Amino acid sequence: MSVIKKYIGDLYLTTRFYLALGLCIVLYIVSFFVPEMFVAINILLLVVTALTVIDYLFLFVLGKAPSAKRLAADRFSNGDENKVELQVKNNMLFTVDMEIIDELPVQFQKRDWKLLHRFKAAGQKNILYKLRPVTRGAYEFGRIIIYVSSLLGLVKRRHNIEAKETVPVYPSFLQMRKYELLSQTTIQTEYGNKRMRKIGHSMEFEQIKEYVRGDDIRSVNWKATARKGSLMVNNYTDEKSQQVYCIIDKGRLMKMPFGGLTLLDYAINSTLVLSNVCLQKQDKVGLMTFSN
Repeated sequence: MSVIKKYIGDLYLTTRFYLALGLCIVLYIVSFFVPEMFVAINILLLVVTALTVIDYLFLFVLGKAPSAKRLAADRFSNGDENKVELQVKNNMLFTVDMEIIDELPVQFQKRDWKLLHRFKAAGQKNILYKLRPVTRGAYEFGRIIIYVSSLLGLVKRRHNIEAKETVPVYPSFLQMRKYELLSQTTIQTEYGNKRMRKIGHSMEFEQIKEYVRGDDIRSVNWKATARKGSLMVNNYTDEKSQQVYCIIDKGRLMKMPFGGLTLLDYAINSTLVLSNVCLQKQDKVGLMTFSN
């Protein structure tokens, strides 16, 4: 059974073959009215048959299966363009045309996805394409299917390469990294230029130091003074951290789509970016969700 599948099951006739065969049929019809053409048409049919057999021998007897490998990230970012790379190599000793089909996850709903490339003898190419997921979850890739045809292009052979893998799709961490860099730039440009109104006495402890004239006597550390033998005071720093709460609505209206993503996914991505920036600025972040 495997021998039949190898030499017959993976055989496909191309459009060029049907065009050549159709031309012969049309010429045979014409030969009824012009009998002198009958011999030439027979020769043409024999040539097409011989070329088809030669093409079959090149692909199924002398040819070797191509090799292909998919290189994808360990996780995808929801709503962003994620890069996927295919490494395809022609293991045959002659130039071939390849129709490459990567079985994409069902979430993308792409039924006509294919790439056409010409490979030289023993040639290799790195093919890059991008995918934009719009829902979170597990995305399962399937096989890499390659249809190989020679320059004659009368028949082609199908090769199935196992490349199943599952890639999780998380909220937009690419946007999170982007705005993290922007926030760091903002911190550097605003450093020393932020005007704050100081109210009351800050209680965020920094260090214990020796008393100098002008220090607040209310911050004297008597235990440290007794151990040291000289007057010691507690030094405090200004409290810069704020309490930030992100509240996400998980109601029915948040399932409405916009630009491919649901409003809930936009809210999750925004919360991720905002929380990361707040943590970078030493703020305290909380998260709450509600549906009713």
